[in-house]
Amino acid sequence: MKQISESEMLHRAAAYCSASERCIQDVEKKIKAAGLAGEESDRIVSRLLQERFIDESRFARYFVNDKLRFNKWGRVKINYEMQRKGIPSSIRSEALEGIDEQEYRSILLSLLKSKKKATRGKDDREVYAKLLRFAAGRGFETRETSRCLKQLFNGNDYEDDFE
Repeated sequence: MKQISESEMLHRAAAYCSASERCIQDVEKKIKAAGLAGEESDRIVSRLLQERFIDESRFARYFVNDKLRFNKWGRVKINYEMQRKGIPSSIRSEALEGIDEQEYRSILLSLLKSKKKATRGKDDREVYAKLLRFAAGRGFETRETSRCLKQLFNGNDYEDDFE
């Protein structure tokens, strides 16, 4: 395989970042896959940062928006995935604070409604527990899930059994 030059990789990385928002870790993986590492990789990343091809706070805002609206993930899962991508804590929390509470709750409620139709259990308590686990797997907080489930189950509160 032909060795790629640093300037060629810079152009490719800039094009990669232009196509969609990227974080530093994504770009570093791409550079490493092309066969460049060490100082060359650092120079390319710092140049992309300087020219604002990479902006971690902008990436975090878009990431939160996309994962909430399209993947229907909760705050916990979104935060975890951003942490895996190496996004600093301050940027993660700032991006998560930008979530609209009404939209967040309506997404969770619609998820739970559709899941409830397909969920079977011997009684409401069992269905409640299954829906609670389902929402936790999607990264929604237990407190928020319980509020929505109370709405779905007409005010019955089965949460006391799980504490």
